[in-house]
Amino acid sequence: SIYIAPMSNPWTIEGSRIRISTPTYEWEKNGAPINEGPQVLINPQGKVFVVFSGSGFWSDDYALGLLSLRDGGNPLEPTDWIKKSTPVFTRNDQAGAYGPGHNGFFKSRDGLEDWIIYHARERPGGGDTNFRNPRMQKFTWNEDGTPNFGEPVPIGQPVAAPSGEF
Repeated sequence: SIYIAPMSNPWTIEGSRIRISTPTYEWEKNGAPINEGPQVLINPQGKVFVVFSGSGFWSDDYALGLLSLRDGGNPLEPTDWIKKSTPVFTRNDQAGAYGPGHNGFFKSRDGLEDWIIYHARERPGGGDTNFRNPRMQKFTWNEDGTPNFGEPVPIGQPVAAPSGEF
């Protein structure tokens, strides 16, 4: 499950934790019912999202889900979070991207592009010899303000450097 708590500063929790998400959809229960790795993402208009991983990381169907804070909502109020019923970033067998998840976000050096970094496996089936590897790619925003991560880029396909890099 995913929890949030009030904080008095960036390193001190002040108050009880509050659960804002628990696995409810089938796509969050592959391998095990798990919600983990929450990352806050704020769109250019200031709308707040939490992107999280659902299912067991060892599953080929480990994927990213999306929580959206209602406009004017209180992040500490569980009913102000809306969970999308389908994942927003999933496996792409043709691209050699199995179990993509556990992500982070960054802006390009010049601030013009949004990027996601995540891990995936290049072959199906988890295990001790099928290691996850880090990947990154640019993403865009849908007209409704939600992130559009597209599909995982094929393994081995060159990706242009973020704008503003040397």
